[in-house]
Amino acid sequence: MDLRRGRTGPGSVDQGAGDEWVPQSCTLPADEQPLRIKEFDALFAEAVTEVCEVALGRVRMRLRKEPGIAARAAELASRETGCCSFFTFTLIATSGGLMLEVSVAPQRAQVVTALARRAADVAGVAVTEVGG
Repeated sequence: MDLRRGRTGPGSVDQGAGDEWVPQSCTLPADEQPLRIKEFDALFAEAVTEVCEVALGRVRMRLRKEPGIAARAAELASRETGCCSFFTFTLIATSGGLMLEVSVAPQRAQVVTALARRAADVAGVAVTEVGG
């Protein structure tokens, strides 16, 4: 799978990097992609408190449990599936918290791995693995 190559790491988070998780098959017009990446980065920075790779091609992000965050995550996920239909987003709200799970088919797993790294970098947390 061809992924776009971008810079990663805390030093580049505020410098427009982050497109490494955007696959070439994304149908969002190229001029709109940086704006979408910024929307995801803003959500990651403001809402993500934990990032966990739960399986190959599946990541779960714990979000601050606030109604506005849930609505924002759902709206962004809905728009993202319009251009990248291979993503499945699941928003889980329980008494214990709010989580956003992102999954793809195994052959696209590296997209979710890159997305998990980006979310963790922007949120300032580590990516953990189930059982790790």
